[in-house]
Amino acid sequence: MPRAGLDTDTVVAAGADLADEIGFANLTMGRLAERVGVRTPSLYKHVASQDDLVRRIAAVGLTGAGDAIGSAIQGRSGRDALGAAARALREFVLAHPGRYAATVGLEPTGPDDPLAVAAATSMGPFTAVLRGYDIAPDDMTSALRALRSAFHGFATIESAGGFQWSTDTDESFDWLVDLIDTGLRGKPAG
Repeated sequence: MPRAGLDTDTVVAAGADLADEIGFANLTMGRLAERVGVRTPSLYKHVASQDDLVRRIAAVGLTGAGDAIGSAIQGRSGRDALGAAARALREFVLAHPGRYAATVGLEPTGPDDPLAVAAATSMGPFTAVLRGYDIAPDDMTSALRALRSAFHGFATIESAGGFQWSTDTDESFDWLVDLIDTGLRGKPAG
């Protein structure tokens, strides 16, 4: 039986939830149609294609991650803000592995693409964190890439069950935050 009130936002939200549950790689239009109680062709009234669905889920994922990070850093600076931002990203990835996986590897079609807007917005809190360090404006892009690489890498490896050693992952994560903080404080500006 079709679900009442089915609209694009509902379809995308259901797709994001399903991706989190079964894994992004396993998300199909058929599985999504089953989830929302319609036949697969009915989904195309709300999303143009599987690619459109993925782009919309990615925008939801980037927005959610950015909101979580932004909330976490409120009233914080320096190492405290860095740690809060890193933990918020990690917690988001662990709670929403499918929608976060959708964010990787997509290219925005232009500056007004919702994916581009969400990506820029999601990096805003990390930019705010970096303002607490003596980072030269010309180095900001490199610093953002370093933060994303380190924290994204840790969180996605952990989400995939990639840390099999007996060492506590929280201790390792704190070690990583300390390492990044030390590097940012030690990097000469300019």
